Amino acid sequence: MQVFTSVSKWSPPRVLVTGFGLIILCGSMLLALPFASSDGSFTPYIDALFTATTSTCVTGLVTVDTGSHWSIAGQIIILVLIQLGGLGFMTMATLFAILLRKRISLKERLILQEALNQSSMEGIVRLIRKIMAYALTIELAGAVLFAVRWSFDMPIGQAVYFGVFHSISFFNNAGIDLFGQFGTPYVSLTGYANDPVVNIVTMLLIVTGGIGFIVISDLLEYRRTKRLSLHSKVVLAATLALILAGTLIIFIFELSNAKTLGSLHWGGKILASFFQSVTPRTAGANTLDLASLRQATQFFIVLLMFIGASPGSTGGGIKTTTFAVLAVAVLAMIRGKEDIVLFRYRIAQERVIKALTITMISLGLVIAVTMILTTTEDQAFLKILFETTSAFATVGLTLGITPELSAFGKALIIFMMFAGRLGPLTLAYGIGPRKEKVLFRHPEGKITIG
Repeated sequence: MQVFTSVSKWSPPRVLVTGFGLIILCGSMLLALPFASSDGSFTPYIDALFTATTSTCVTGLVTVDTGSHWSIAGQIIILVLIQLGGLGFMTMATLFAILLRKRISLKERLILQEALNQSSMEGIVRLIRKIMAYALTIELAGAVLFAVRWSFDMPIGQAVYFGVFHSISFFNNAGIDLFGQFGTPYVSLTGYANDPVVNIVTMLLIVTGGIGFIVISDLLEYRRTKRLSLHSKVVLAATLALILAGTLIIFIFELSNAKTLGSLHWGGKILASFFQSVTPRTAGANTLDLASLRQATQFFIVLLMFIGASPGSTGGGIKTTTFAVLAVAVLAMIRGKEDIVLFRYRIAQERVIKALTITMISLGLVIAVTMILTTTEDQAFLKILFETTSAFATVGLTLGITPELSAFGKALIIFMMFAGRLGPLTLAYGIGPRKEKVLFRHPEGKITIG
């Protein structure tokens, strides 16, 4: 009884950290058992833990090929973990409570507010209903389109299964695929670089999963309200700008590279450039061999991955709104303006400080883990930086070093995926001591900057 009383007093961040940790632990124990592997053998626990973490944290980095190593049962476990991790275990739990007509308590609403990164509890349960409706509708549409397309390449039953698996995986920005079972492991979507249907459907799933459910709701209700919230405007503008800029830069850098865009026809070059610009938004799928990209392109993708998706979405990274606020703040400082204005709205100073805090903590984590891995792993610096950023931003793109990591390297990447999915501030609040009320303020001081 004392244990339950203690748990009931936990802060929302601590509940989220513990909940995700328990889901990963349960998933890893199931995946380690013989029935989960295709050959009926035990999977080394570090690989089972890695797979459970990458699935629950919707990352996509894998140490064993998903299509060839895991049995159907193992793949279904991975799919359940992706859905739980993408939508959030509290969202799923709330859905069941609603279906059972149970009352959602104030504490549960506070946890949902933290999980969905909302500024208030108002309408939180109504938002959960919308999230489930949007998610299931979009995933079903993606599954149908994929199944129809892949029915030309494989038996109809397998095409339906592939359609459901990849629609859920891509919408939740996990990027885990099953195409390794056809002979070449870790192949992702490279066999469909010129296929407009697979590319366009995948990109739509990634973008809708990455912009966040609040933005989706705003867009669907626009015909009735004739307005978009400031949040939606910033997310859509930042997302569009990053995708277009990314497409142009990748196209320019890789146009003459015979190992990537150079081997494709002009329609394929444009399509592949778009795809590689969209997928760093924490999706993890790729249609080009990333290891063959020029180093300048690889480093640019690192930057795109670090920014990531948008708040309240299935993706990770520091988020598009954080990047937008910091970019506008820099421009305001350069122009000598005190106010930071986006779409004719002044951004509160505390929001700017929070954006800066998230960025600095995230950057510090990526730098620290990269430095450690460069001493423990026999890999090039850029490959390790790429891997670390991909793990933190829950992207899942890799230059091919994931299966070659040592047990210690895998453990560090597991930590980065966990930290990236929950967010650095939530993780810090979840494992740190309870905040104490400050009873005094220090006198203001002046320091020279720049």
